Amino acid sequence: MGPVRERFWELPLGALSTAEWEALCDGCGRCCLHKLEDEDTGEILETNVACALLDRRTARCGDYANRRTHVPDCLRLTLRIVEDVTWLPASCAYRLRAAGQPLPPWHHLVCGDRDAVRRAGASVIGRVISESEAGPLEHHVCDWPDAAATPA
Repeated sequence: MGPVRERFWELPLGALSTAEWEALCDGCGRCCLHKLEDEDTGEILETNVACALLDRRTARCGDYANRRTHVPDCLRLTLRIVEDVTWLPASCAYRLRAAGQPLPPWHHLVCGDRDAVRRAGASVIGRVISESEAGPLEHHVCDWPDAAATPA
């Protein structure tokens, strides 16, 4: 991935290298879940339906480098659009840092434990179904808890 600086996650997002940007991800997997938009209100409704590429045991993309080949509308989160992607969870490291807020105590960069995101309840591990098995998304609308302030 490349070298990262000590405590890089405390820097403004615009100061991060590509490797640091990628390392900032908390690995929750929620960005890989299907969302629905209410036609009348514009409200984004979350589901428990994962992209077929998401490994539901690890909450990691099964083919991250080539994901846009398989899923052409997969969003590439960039500095330019991070503040406009309103459906990112409140606990998302990119969203928090874009707002100048610190990472939660369970974030792997803070606590050194990649499994802390699951223990904090912020991860999709064990809580989602693959799009290949789900059926109509409307049957899978759910409220995900806000784990932004949850300790590890």
